[in-house]
Amino acid sequence: MTRTGHIILGATVRALGAWPSGWRYPGAHHDPRDDPAALRSAAIAAEAAGLDFLFFGDWLATAEEYELTDPYLLARIEPLAAINYLAAVTGRIGLVATINSSHSEPYAVARATASADILSGGRVGLNVATGAEIRSARNFGWEQVHSDSDRLASGGELIDLVRRLWDSWEDDAFVGDAESGVLIDPRKLHPTDFVGHHRASTGPLNVIRPPQGHLPVAVAGGSTNARRLAVLEADIMLTAPRTLAEAVASYATAKAEAAAVGRDPSQFILLAPVLPIVGATREEAWGVYDTLVALVPLEGDTDRTLPANRTLRSLSSVLGIPVREVLLDEEVPVRTAARFSELGRNILQAVRERSGRAPGSARGVTFRHLAVAHAVQAPIIVGSYEDVADHLEAWFTREAVDGFTVLSAFLGEQFEAFTTLVVPELARRGLFRSSYESRTLREHLGLGAPSNIHSTLPFITAYQ
Repeated sequence: MTRTGHIILGATVRALGAWPSGWRYPGAHHDPRDDPAALRSAAIAAEAAGLDFLFFGDWLATAEEYELTDPYLLARIEPLAAINYLAAVTGRIGLVATINSSHSEPYAVARATASADILSGGRVGLNVATGAEIRSARNFGWEQVHSDSDRLASGGELIDLVRRLWDSWEDDAFVGDAESGVLIDPRKLHPTDFVGHHRASTGPLNVIRPPQGHLPVAVAGGSTNARRLAVLEADIMLTAPRTLAEAVASYATAKAEAAAVGRDPSQFILLAPVLPIVGATREEAWGVYDTLVALVPLEGDTDRTLPANRTLRSLSSVLGIPVREVLLDEEVPVRTAARFSELGRNILQAVRERSGRAPGSARGVTFRHLAVAHAVQAPIIVGSYEDVADHLEAWFTREAVDGFTVLSAFLGEQFEAFTTLVVPELARRGLFRSSYESRTLREHLGLGAPSNIHSTLPFITAYQ
């Protein structure tokens, strides 16, 4: 079956890289004080490639242990500030910012995002995160986190209310008749008068309706309740299937669920993350990956306390054999590999797919490669630009996803390798456009223009 349309491609921006020690790679961006220049360079490269959007996640706490696990969480520019900065240095690419619904007020969110959409010419999207953890909660004066169901219901009301606030002014509410002195048509300014179980606002918003009407809204569908929220309210569901078969099944189910609640499935977009490690050749990509593997601190490399999944004890448990006395950089004997547990064999297969290494081959497997494959379980694809394009094409044409949020091991060389090698290859295959064909983010995503809530039937939220 030939699938029409093109792959949706966005880049998830993590200034210190999506690989735990990617910042250590020679030439990689590694200093948050230089984030403005790094973000600007990444945005210009992404727009030159024609990517649909840049995506800025968020986390509302910091801690020293993130240095070893997720360095990009240590210190980061607030997402709305980042997209407003980049809106001034770009002209076509979409810009998606994350807010956490547990710690955000709908009126403030609607006002900031509508303003950003106006200033960018209709290029802003909103990712509504509903997750919670105690460290972030305490930064907002909470001593406990709310239940999953309460947080998601509250998040649903926030989305409902923000959209109603965006629609406070009808598109032609400003008359601007200098001769008569009439500036506005008061019939086209609407109060909100929204009272839900978790949210309330009188409105109206003191910002005109955004150029897109409603900014595209994304929600991560990681749990049953989050998936329901996405199906009901989101334009984009962020999903993370582990295999192609799982992705195909999940995609079909999600589209059917959208249809069942009266939505057009084509207006409900599913995006999955991917972390490509790209080279001009497969061997070049393997070399980049091997370097990244060597940069991940493991037990024996340092006296510092490491995450539990970076110890030889943890590796022994997943391989099903004792490896406490091995040297990390020695090769795994064929006879030893034959004794691995099923989980150990899965890790061995992951190493083979990422690095071309196999026990007893010219490119043998080291215990370090096994330990890193166990510790870093991201959706990693290693290979030439053709290999990476093959992967994206297979998932798209099999209707496993509508597109991808592309992570980069580090900003700099690897981000540029994706934009200058993989994207043009997708365009050559007819899977991605060669240049922008639209102006707004909604248009990039193939989303229709939303009607003003106040000009349709009375609005009733599903969460009241």
